[in-house]
Amino acid sequence: MVATKRRIEEGSCESAVGGQEAAESAVKRVVVAQPVPNNTTMPTDYSFIAPKPTDCLKLVSYNVNSLSAASKKGFKEYLNAEDPDVICLQETKANQPMAFLVSKKTFPFQYWHCSKAKKGYSGTAVFSKIKPIQVKYGLGSTGLDDEGRIITLEFGSFYLIGCYVPNAGEKLVRLDRRLKWDAAIREYLAELEKKKPVIYAGDLNVAHQPVDLARPDTNKRSAGFTIEERDSFTSTLKGDGTNSRIDAYRHLYPDAKAEAYTYFGYRANARGNRVGWRLDYFVVSSALLPRVLDVIVRNQCYGASDHIPLVLYLKTAEGDDDAASASKTEPPNEAAKADSPKPDQDELSV
Repeated sequence: MVATKRRIEEGSCESAVGGQEAAESAVKRVVVAQPVPNNTTMPTDYSFIAPKPTDCLKLVSYNVNSLSAASKKGFKEYLNAEDPDVICLQETKANQPMAFLVSKKTFPFQYWHCSKAKKGYSGTAVFSKIKPIQVKYGLGSTGLDDEGRIITLEFGSFYLIGCYVPNAGEKLVRLDRRLKWDAAIREYLAELEKKKPVIYAGDLNVAHQPVDLARPDTNKRSAGFTIEERDSFTSTLKGDGTNSRIDAYRHLYPDAKAEAYTYFGYRANARGNRVGWRLDYFVVSSALLPRVLDVIVRNQCYGASDHIPLVLYLKTAEGDDDAASASKTEPPNEAAKADSPKPDQDELSV
């Protein structure tokens, strides 16, 4: 079992994918032997997390499978060690904002989208050190997001969507709803991309290719690996021909297998047996690809949830620097209280 040696952990902030020559070198990276951890509790030592290089943003996506429960299993220690600029959480299962769990001194800008349809279900949150230009909750007038599944933040040079895509369900009872969601997301992405590029992050609930799960042959009609869902995700990546999108991790690591999995069910010792799925993604507009420095699956960080955190390093642009400077010059608590963007109340479900 192998994993590609990572540029970001060598302290380089040079894009791994900018231009044809760099793209070719990304495919030819040095490959070193590295076992995939099989721990079932969160680490106590986070020394494996390298310091963030200068001039880049660190974004994290993490399905926490109940933020309250995860916080008792090591989530807060992980968050302190990872120290991202922005973290997108999925499946918070929060009925209302749980601001007491995360310091506003560290993350002064906190946004919560809770399920209206069912208590203690679904839900997303985004915590940011950087003040966004504006924040939007839901998918507008589609009527598809009464479960708190999506938050969009606009920053200086890109939009960030934190998303928890609906699962097709046992016996695929929600497959139609899932496919309608995908179609609505494609329209939404295209609309945003008319203004600036997009990072579409989260638990997207699809294993796109056979390499993205341990047992593809026996899961062809399982939620997350049906041909309908996979083809739908392919359509999302293709866009309309003028605004294609990239699965950033798979672009960098086309051959990664078990080390790429981000989900291990609790049953049948799935983690220990390496029976996992890659369900969590950073999908980026093609215009952002030259700024992608690395994407890291935090394989060591399993136990607070049945998912694993995913980390994106993105080279900063001028607008992002302005936003970062603005957030650092304001008193954090006052900034969070007085200057948080005011979302559309029709879409706010907290």
